Amino acid sequence: MDKLIELVSTLASGAVIAVLASWLTSRARSHQERQAEIGALRVQADAMTVAVMELQGAATANRLLWDGPAERARSFLLTVLAFAGGAARARIAGGTEVQSGLVGFGRAAELLSRERVASKQTVAAVREPLIRAATAAAPLMRSSDPAVVTATEQLLNALSDVENTVRLEAALEAFGRAVNVATAPRPSWWARRRAARTT
Repeated sequence: MDKLIELVSTLASGAVIAVLASWLTSRARSHQERQAEIGALRVQADAMTVAVMELQGAATANRLLWDGPAERARSFLLTVLAFAGGAARARIAGGTEVQSGLVGFGRAAELLSRERVASKQTVAAVREPLIRAATAAAPLMRSSDPAVVTATEQLLNALSDVENTVRLEAALEAFGRAVNVATAPRPSWWARRRAARTT
């Protein structure tokens, strides 16, 4: 009888130890997976933030280079000078007034054409950061946290109008908050229990 009791107690303690070891292993694996998911989310969020900043920089450079009143005045002045220079050269070469005017218009059109090509190239430079932002957003849209998915969608919508800096900054801030909440360490069971008791 004593051997039977000893065998049952050994089996019971072995079962308890096995269940406890399985639970601890499962919990450790779950914690590791959660940490890996948090690390990946942080990397993806950083890539998205960098892409947004690059896009803002490219849009600002484009605005400074081509859209300001000083730049428009410069383009107008250069066009007038190209027209006058072309007309004067044609007149000196013995052309008539009509020929001088046509040469002047040709020089002005040539200058405006080069300005337009340069402007288009600068606008095309915005495309690369936009592609990087879309690429960075793809894994974030598959996040298990719905707040991160929603904030990413809002940020992508704000990127469609990159000139609206207020909207873009608000969307970027909301995105940052959502990522911070999603990557914050979960409070322990004891802390959650204490918080539930106080409320």
